Amino acid sequence: MTGHADVNEAVERAAAAGARWRATPAEERVGVLEGVGDALLKHAEELWPAAHAETHLGEVRLRGEIARTAAQFRLFAEVLRDGAHLDAVVDHPDPQATPPRPDVRRMNQPLGVVGVFSASNFPFAFSVAGGDTVSALAAGCPVVVKAHEGHPETSDLTAAVVRQALPDPDLLGLVHGFEAGGALVRHPLVTAVGFTGSIAGGRAVQRMIDERPVPIPFYGELGSVNPVVVLPSADPAAVASGFAASLTLGVGQFCTNPGLVFVPEEGGFERAIGAAVAATTGGRMLTAKIREGYLRGVGRLDDRTGEGGLAVLASGTAGEAEDAVTPRVFSTGLDAFAGGLPELGEECFGPAAVVVRYRDAAGLPAVLDRLPGSLTATVHASDAEEARDLVPSLRRLAGRLIWNGWPTGVAVCWAMHHGGPWPATTTPAHTSVGAASIRRWLTPVAYQDWPAELLPPELRDDNPLGVPRRVDGRLVL
Repeated sequence: MTGHADVNEAVERAAAAGARWRATPAEERVGVLEGVGDALLKHAEELWPAAHAETHLGEVRLRGEIARTAAQFRLFAEVLRDGAHLDAVVDHPDPQATPPRPDVRRMNQPLGVVGVFSASNFPFAFSVAGGDTVSALAAGCPVVVKAHEGHPETSDLTAAVVRQALPDPDLLGLVHGFEAGGALVRHPLVTAVGFTGSIAGGRAVQRMIDERPVPIPFYGELGSVNPVVVLPSADPAAVASGFAASLTLGVGQFCTNPGLVFVPEEGGFERAIGAAVAATTGGRMLTAKIREGYLRGVGRLDDRTGEGGLAVLASGTAGEAEDAVTPRVFSTGLDAFAGGLPELGEECFGPAAVVVRYRDAAGLPAVLDRLPGSLTATVHASDAEEARDLVPSLRRLAGRLIWNGWPTGVAVCWAMHHGGPWPATTTPAHTSVGAASIRRWLTPVAYQDWPAELLPPELRDDNPLGVPRRVDGRLVL
């Protein structure tokens, strides 16, 4: 465990390294990010076995996750090359305007030290070298990570690999333990916090931030049921097989796991889903704490069976491990489900879901509007017109809308949005995956009538770095 003095030292060293990092030209930072990505791939033979020993996720999954993590570093190298994240704006003076306009120039600049809480379910992509870390480094911010207790050795090894590729190893600090997390959030030099975890954990972090003399931004990804709406024109067999695979992927330990499925009463959808889930196998969960939470969630649903029409639709098999869990799917009617809200709409993290039968899709918007915010919402249909009346509700409900696909799997790309209304994320306008996630760690600064020689290069009239800018209202690429 990391003591308070060690947390203080890590943050102070990060702040000192950050002052030099933010002054490093963007092209040099591009090379550093690409170098970190290369280092992760180079050390994959050391990294994945360490992660498997702690998480039991397997070689194929972990190798893929290391590749994804490296890709995140390459993506943000491209973000820096592009320069649009700076949102550079130049308004020249206009003495004829009413009132007269001074010379005003604005661009985004890094906040400072960022505290990051690792997630349990992605020991690479949402951990020490994960999306929060790389986006903060790309923004020009140093990072101090609170390692997840589920993979401490993997965290140490990953940090060592990343630090070797950084110009200053103090740009990435690493602390361990519950108390260290609290000390990190409270440290006066920490300027923002990124968090991926439970609603309870997110609330605890928010309370600590609220108690600070100077509150700071908190970007938390907390919980999501990721509703799926199946319309009559969909193929029952395809929906059932796809759902069962998505539900049980990684033993259901994905933030985008489909935990709620609305299906027509007619067409055999419910029967097909039950058969597909009955053929699945569960497995060992990442930590004992996560397993206990899953069992409590399933127990909560079991306690409601026979009450208001909720029933067990199907159970898979547990698998060979002694502490493996079983996939479970429950079912009920739309009216009964609506009557059981909000409890029936709560997330059960793991391979469990509720299937809701409806007679008429016209009744769905009223129920969708009562659901908690989600990262994703999915529609399955072969006729787009069937979904037209659902679109307004889905847009309010989730940050990513999926057509004839499944929410598990989040592409690392420019357009991706991985956020949504509470409790999916604490700030639905921001994403934790994709190029736009860099904006969490930036703050705008405007320079009014500032001497040209003191302006950042990106705001000088000659624009020596060639970044895209809006000049006197016109976008100049």
